Order: sequence, then C-alpha cells, then structure tokens
Amino acid sequence: MSSISRREFVGIATAGVAAAAARAGDSPASSAPALRAKPGDNPIIERNTVITLSVTAAGTYQDPYNDVDVDFIVTAPNGEQQVVPGYYDSGQTWSCNFCGTDVGTNVIKTRCSVASDSGLHGRPFTVDVKAYQGTNPLYGSGRLRSAADKHHLEHMDGTPFLWIGDTWWMGLCARLNDDNFAALLRDRAAKGFSLVQIIAGPYPDMDAWDPRGAGPSGFPFEQDFARVNASYFADATRRIQAIVDAGLVPCIVGMWGYYLPQIGLDKVKRFWRNLVARFAAYPVVWCICGEATMPYYLSEKKEEDAAAQKAGWTEVMRYVREIDGYHNPITIHPTQYGHEQVDDPSLMDVDMLQTGHSDIETIPNVIKSVRTALAHEPKLPIVNGEVNYEGIMGRCWQNIIRLSFYHSMLNGVSGFTYGANGIWQVNEQGKPYGPSPHGRAWGNTPWDEAMNLPGSRQVGLGGKFFARFAWWELQRQPDWYDESKKENDAYGVVVAGIPRKLRIAYAPMCWNPPTIKAIETDLQYSAYYFDPITGNEIALGPIKPDENGNWTPPFPPEVHDWVIFLQA
Repeated sequence: MSSISRREFVGIATAGVAAAAARAGDSPASSAPALRAKPGDNPIIERNTVITLSVTAAGTYQDPYNDVDVDFIVTAPNGEQQVVPGYYDSGQTWSCNFCGTDVGTNVIKTRCSVASDSGLHGRPFTVDVKAYQGTNPLYGSGRLRSAADKHHLEHMDGTPFLWIGDTWWMGLCARLNDDNFAALLRDRAAKGFSLVQIIAGPYPDMDAWDPRGAGPSGFPFEQDFARVNASYFADATRRIQAIVDAGLVPCIVGMWGYYLPQIGLDKVKRFWRNLVARFAAYPVVWCICGEATMPYYLSEKKEEDAAAQKAGWTEVMRYVREIDGYHNPITIHPTQYGHEQVDDPSLMDVDMLQTGHSDIETIPNVIKSVRTALAHEPKLPIVNGEVNYEGIMGRCWQNIIRLSFYHSMLNGVSGFTYGANGIWQVNEQGKPYGPSPHGRAWGNTPWDEAMNLPGSRQVGLGGKFFARFAWWELQRQPDWYDESKKENDAYGVVVAGIPRKLRIAYAPMCWNPPTIKAIETDLQYSAYYFDPITGNEIALGPIKPDENGNWTPPFPPEVHDWVIFLQA
C-alpha cells in the first residue's frame, strides 16, 4: 500500500477497534430497521449506510415470491448504472436495500417482470447521499474487496482488512434471543473481532425442519421449500444490521451444502436472489454454502450427491457474482480447501480453509493446508475459516487455539476464524443442542459459558498484535531461524517478516528460545517478547547479532509459547 503510511494505518486500525468496542458497549438487542422510503420521498442518507426502498403492486399476486421480479435500476452520481435486485417484502410490497457509495444524487427507477403493473414498474426514486460523519470503519472506509496483490482484503478506500472472525453458525435461531445476541456481539467487538460467520438458511447438523433451527418467526423456508419465509428474513435483517453497526463484517453463509439436492438448483438460486436483495447493500462477505461437497450425513448415494453439489454450487456462485451489483467478496466454506469445492475457483475472492478439530494432531494439517492453498492458482487471499473449536469433544483448549492461530497467520493467511463449541450450535443453560443426525453430540457447554473461554480473548489479542504492523506484507522466512527442519511440527518455530523492517517468530514451546538468523548487520533492530496469553509485552532493547547475523533471545519470564519480534 503506497497510499498510506504504516503510522497512518496503525492509527486507523486502532481507532477502528476502539470504535467497534465503544459502539458494542451500548448496542441495542437488535438494530432498528433501516430508514424506509417510497416513491416521492426523496430521502437523504449518509454514504455507505443503508435505506430500504419499497413499492406496492397495483395488482394482486397469489405467489408473489415466485411469480414477480422487481429490480431497482440505479444511476449513480457519476453516471454509472447498477442493478439492485428487489425482494418480496410482505402483502403486495417489494423492496430493496440500497446503499449509496458516492456523495451526490442517485436516480432510481424500478423494472418489473410484469410491466403492466403500474405500482411496481417504472416507479422513480431519488436518494441524496452525503458524507458519512460517524466512526464505524465499515461505513467510513466502505465495504470489502480483494486487494491488488490478491493476498488480502481491503476496504474500498484501500485500508487493509484483517479478518479475525467468530463462528455463529446458528446465530439467527430463536434459541439465541435478541438480548443474548447483543451480549455476544458486545463481547466479540470488545475483544477485537472484525467478522462473524453466520448462516442465513437451513443449518448443518440437522434437517431443514428440525425445531432447533427455527427463528423467532419460524424457518427460513416454507414447507417443501416453495418460497422463503419473509418474516424470518425481516428478523434476520435486524441482526445483520446490528453486526454491521457494531463494526463487524457479516460473512453470510447461504445454507449447508447438502441441502442443494433436496431443494433443487432453481429454488436455491431464487433463495440467493432473496439474500442478495436483502443484504448486498451491507458490507458483507458471501459464503455460498457450508461444506459444499459434503453429502447429507445419512445419504445413501454420497458420491453422486457430492458431484452434483460441486457442479450446482459452482453455478450458484456464478449467479451470485452476476446479480450482486455491489460486488461483495465471495467465498465458500469447504471440507478442506475452498478452491476444491467448485469447478471454477476464479469465481471466488477468498479461499477459505477448514483444517480439522483433532486437537494437537490438527496443527501439522494447518501448516500444510495454508502452504498448499498459497501455492494454488489463481492467487487468492487465504482464510482459515474453521479449525479446532475451543472445547469441542472435550478438548482443543486455549493452547491449541493459539497454535492454530499463530501457525495460520505466520504461514501466510490473511484471516483466521475462531470458534467456541457451545456458541456455533447455541447450547442453552440446562438445554444443550443435543445430537447431530449421526447420533453424537459435539459437547454441551452453554453458549454464555463458551463466550468466556480464554481462547476468544487470546485470538483477539493476537489480532490486535498483528494489526500494529503491515501484516499484509508478511512472508514466511524459513531461512531466518535455526529450527527450520522442524517447521512442519506443531511445536516447531515459525518465522515471518518483511526484509529490513520486521521479523516475527512464534515459539510454541519456548524452553530454549530460537536463534534468529541472517539479521542485517547494517541495521539496528530492537527486540520484544509478546505474551500471546496475556497480551503483555517485554522490551528487550536494541540487539547485537554476532558476526554471522545470528541472535538468541534471553529466557522469557516463564515457559510457554511466546512471540518474539524485531523491528528495525
């Protein structure tokens, strides 16, 4: 990034975290609905914020969701045109959620598939957009996009975005009420998370009509998947907006992959039109589905289903790219590598990984998977989107979370998603989620106890640590330390850095601190210990490498994992 200095970026990043925490501290249970307007209202909104535009049919339709399409054709202040899909709202009303990305007047006209309906076709709007005056970085810096280096995501103004995610797969269900949703949101914003992974449609670990998957207004679909439940998505919109208002990006997962053969491709695409119409105006990341090629747990034709799912979800991904006029980033939640879940990985903006839940045994696969994904073409930002949920199956505690996080970050990802068992499936006090279709339960810790497991705070501390540096420029440097032959081991040292600027070493078991090698002798480096458990920092002062450029830190105050970093 040549347009922003490191000091300026650190200021922005720090301000963003603080602003998110401050907003989350007094956030409502769910945000109020977006401002609404009808033709002739001529509203004024702030840049990058959302308004709902609505039109009402002159006629009456028996199946409005399936029989009528309304698009909103936007002419921006610079003259460019954009098509924003509308969604069936309620009664005989269709709406779109609109976001103005440039200051000035947007001229909007509706286009209806039933051109004779004067209430839906050709209806004019004007929306004036003024500068944003608040502190939310998602409104101030704009939505996300892939950076030019294809290695990380950035905001529309060029500010790098560090993906520190949390896993709320079932976060729209009624088992997590609005007050509890707000409490979890405040906690994650205060700890430094920047994103939430949440499912908008049918959930994993159940079938589509399992009562545990219902929201306050029922299920995402009506019976037989004939149409969506508009009331369910009205509730969902308030929660998605609350996430954004707290300064976090919603990564919206359409549904779990095994539903595609059950629902059918055409109905899934129509479902995704509804999602794009409702949520694309917000600064979201699209995750087309979860575990795209994994068949239903009890399927009797697993290979056939897996092949159909891969082809079908590729088509859905292509469709979403075509209809989202806001061009939000697209990814897919995988069984291992996102790029293996579709026939055309070039349709994706982010390659998401799932690297396992086998405690310490998972870590070598974390290392291998990140490096394999980085070597894959086309180049994409890499996010480790699921690994070692804290407490799952009675293991994967905070030490494993730290190993998962630092091995991911220093091997080259541009984002990491934490998960706590108990939160993703929303266990309630005295009423755990219970078994999956295969008959086993992953663990019964209630969500509000899982919220306070130490790994979430330690991942947040790690995110704040990396945000201090030009983390998007870091590259793994195996020649910079003396244990490179052990670099594939869970307890092996990993080092990344920026030549002549920065070196960061993670020592998972710091009995004998690693020797840092090949230090430029014409530069003066200062060294520090960073404690990944507490976030405390110990200054070691200017260092003096030997004649070969080697330097070994002194013993840290106690033996556990430590981060050593050197700044020129």
